[in-house]
Amino acid sequence: MSHVPAATRALRLLRFLATRPGPVSASAIATELNLPRSSTYQLLEAMAGEGFVIHLPEERRWGLGVAAFEIGSAYLRHDPLERLARPLLGDLAKETGATAHLGVLHGADTLYLLKEQPPQAPTLVTGVGVRLPAHLTASGRALMAHLPRAQVRALYPGAGSFVDRTGAGPASPAELRDLLAHERQRGWSSEEGQVTEGFSSVAAAAFDHNGTPVAAISLTVPSARPVTLTALASGVRDAASELTRKLGGKRP
Repeated sequence: MSHVPAATRALRLLRFLATRPGPVSASAIATELNLPRSSTYQLLEAMAGEGFVIHLPEERRWGLGVAAFEIGSAYLRHDPLERLARPLLGDLAKETGATAHLGVLHGADTLYLLKEQPPQAPTLVTGVGVRLPAHLTASGRALMAHLPRAQVRALYPGAGSFVDRTGAGPASPAELRDLLAHERQRGWSSEEGQVTEGFSSVAAAAFDHNGTPVAAISLTVPSARPVTLTALASGVRDAASELTRKLGGKRP
């Protein structure tokens, strides 16, 4: 039970508005948050006074205010995801001798935000800021494995949505669906020579407070290196779980 109920209600209200496609009536807010109608109006008026919500009298609805936007923009400026993940990637690279990455989904691509590699590591195409087809990368599939099926289908509606780099990897929605189901059940994803011939990767997803996958941690090694992908997967799963914890998240 919260010792600051008003603050808890205000935060719940902000989160509720953030999940709506547009402004919402006070009665809908009261019903959703199980609050008395009078308390809901008092809360909304107080939050409007601070700029966190705004009233649209013509529509009789309430939406997020400029202050909420400022908080969101400040969050992005602080780069929390990268700051929290960087030491985890550094430890992984030191412990395994493999190149560690942090990746996110950007449409149907994997976008790499961080890269940590040990000395004398081979040069890889997966540098910071690089985008690669998500269905070919271990990071992309680790994230898509936990997305709703309809969302994945929207990203890959047909065979024409699939490209390949080395002649390997899923080439149809059915192949991708089966592969994601297998990797979701296993708890980690892998690719062998699908991005670059002679290199293999493993990845696991980190989640936010809603259980939504927000980023993936991966390790990449030369395929000839005498280490199993299963052994590497243990490290990325532990690192992804720790990032989930730091984000205040939970597995779905």
